Amino acid sequence: MQKRTLFRTIRNYVAALAVVATASALVFAISFTESNLLWTAFLTGILVAAILAEAVRASHSDWLLMRRTAQLAALKSKLERETLLRKHADQKNSTDRPRLQLMDESLSTMVALFDSKGQCHYHNRAFHDWLGMRPEQIDGHHIREILGPKVSAEIATAVRQSLDGQEVRYERTQAMQNGALYHLSVTHVPQYDEAGKINGFYFLADDITGRSDLTPVQAPPNEQPIAGDESQAGQELYIDAFSEQITGQKNAGKRIITAIEHGEFRLYCQLIAPLPLNSGGAEHYEILIRLQEEEEGLLPPGAFFPLAERHGLMPYLDRWVIQHVLAWSASHSRKDSMFFINLAAATLGDPEFPEFLRTLLQEYEAAAGSLCFEVTDAELTQRGENAAEFIRQVRACDCRVALSGFGRDNVSFDRIRGFQVDFIKIDGSLILGLLRDPVNLAKVSSIDRVAKKIGVRTVAELVESDELISKLNELGIDYAQGFGISRPRALEEQ
Repeated sequence: MQKRTLFRTIRNYVAALAVVATASALVFAISFTESNLLWTAFLTGILVAAILAEAVRASHSDWLLMRRTAQLAALKSKLERETLLRKHADQKNSTDRPRLQLMDESLSTMVALFDSKGQCHYHNRAFHDWLGMRPEQIDGHHIREILGPKVSAEIATAVRQSLDGQEVRYERTQAMQNGALYHLSVTHVPQYDEAGKINGFYFLADDITGRSDLTPVQAPPNEQPIAGDESQAGQELYIDAFSEQITGQKNAGKRIITAIEHGEFRLYCQLIAPLPLNSGGAEHYEILIRLQEEEEGLLPPGAFFPLAERHGLMPYLDRWVIQHVLAWSASHSRKDSMFFINLAAATLGDPEFPEFLRTLLQEYEAAAGSLCFEVTDAELTQRGENAAEFIRQVRACDCRVALSGFGRDNVSFDRIRGFQVDFIKIDGSLILGLLRDPVNLAKVSSIDRVAKKIGVRTVAELVESDELISKLNELGIDYAQGFGISRPRALEEQ
């Protein structure tokens, strides 16, 4: 840097000295031409050209100096204006800050700002007071952590619409921990950046609960079931008693909601291995769920699925499973594996499930085909068009579909006609008797043969011995699952 400065300082002097030296040399040369007009004219022309070149260079240097001086003056003027504007802005902010803080603390409308990824960047006092949370539990956290998996699943469609640029208004009922019901009027307002691109949305909620809504309606104590309802009432009493025995409390629905919101369920997975073993094919996993109870005990699905179904909570439990599987897969880079997830019948009829699925797949940037949803043979028969539409929607999301329990009652491909599935899971009752029952062997062989003709892969369930694995290899079954392949392990251990 010092060398450059020194060079710029002496550059003009060096150029002037060069011109003087050149002129002196030319005059000296002219004096030896003995008045030869041709040489005198030639040398004089060179001298004039050198003088003109120096004059042009000096003029250009002066012009550059004037231009740089003007630029510096403009920048100085702009800096002064910006400094003045910043000073005025700071003064205005200092004046407005108390009023803004007053509005933030006294505004009854619950306000929160979420970015396009669902992270909270702002909320007012009414928002965290109503939720009963501390500010640090909200700022920077995901909307799913703040509102809970159940609520975030219910409003997933509205969130997506607001991020698409729509202002969304709706009303919803919120159950509080004390059992009271609150009615909310909610508005999602898109937020735009300076370039006009949507980078989040404002969540605005007003409490419109009526006084009568705060007291849950209870049936009269002496009310008896009407005629014809005795069997249903008896069934409900049995489930209530079973619920109290399993969960330790009468309100099992609230217990399951609490378990979903606080992450008390545990996910396990069981390997679905390609046949023949060690062939190098992609390994898949079936996701299993258990409920964590006190003293590190785990309740199997048979203990809490009936309770969740009775209280209409299976769709929320299914969504919780899908979200946690995608989160685990994204954090462990398991893009080659496919996860098989059993879905409840209520989820198949949930019209908002495909939108929820698309939102999660985009959020976690899931690889195509990373999820495979299992649908039972009976559900295809009972639901017909609804099941076909469900399969079409999830396949449009690049997910796969497996037909589970196939062959449990009888082997018939007529029921799956019109349903596009990727896997057929052969029921374990056929696989267990495969080595000793020729009828079972014939059924499994025919299932695999027809499946290959229609381009569907087969999975054998309840595979428990090496002899059975060898026989399945002979038949050409594509995958095997069971204790003979691998026992279930916690998902985080994979």
